[in-house]
Amino acid sequence: MGVVLGTFSIQPKQVNYRRDKVDDELEMTMVCHRPEGLDQLEAQTNFTKQELQVLYRGFKNECPSGVVNEETFKHIYAQFFPHGDASTYAHYLFRAFDTTNNGSIKFEEFVMGLSTLLRGTVREKLEWTFHLYDINRDGFISKEEMTEIVRAIYDMMGKYTYPALKGDVPKQHVDAFFQKMDKNKDGVVTLEEFILACQEDEMMMRSMQLFENVM
Repeated sequence: MGVVLGTFSIQPKQVNYRRDKVDDELEMTMVCHRPEGLDQLEAQTNFTKQELQVLYRGFKNECPSGVVNEETFKHIYAQFFPHGDASTYAHYLFRAFDTTNNGSIKFEEFVMGLSTLLRGTVREKLEWTFHLYDINRDGFISKEEMTEIVRAIYDMMGKYTYPALKGDVPKQHVDAFFQKMDKNKDGVVTLEEFILACQEDEMMMRSMQLFENVM
């Protein structure tokens, strides 16, 4: 369980800073959507201005229009998991990044989510992950919602990663996690129950933060 990201082959720490800010600002005027200024994004995220410049270049290389729709997102994401079917998980991940619910992800939305996942506090990361699992956005995670996400992750990893999996393994994992999380046994998990369970169980915390090892 967790958030698994490929993130458009963007690696802020492994880049060559060749162009300066003037070039980046100039390029930002040449796309359909112009993101907010780097100074503003630097203030809103945990990235430096240089890292934001690199992230923007990687985003623009994959999405020249300045925005990415779900089909493009799925296509890019599938390249990171060639042995499985990443389409369902990519759908849910796209919805989590699409904070305005308009069917597309702007650079600002992408980099804000990435900042939380890579550089946020433990609580911020868990809040983001809760939002991913809360498929219907009602403020609770049901067992059905958790099962849907977990199955999507297993499908994405594919048979080469889990060659001996039986069909009921995802359900077994969800049952075990849900039993620990649903403190008051009302059939749903609230944000506070989710965070408390993860903080109390080191193994659960690690599983919920898979994204830290995948970037």
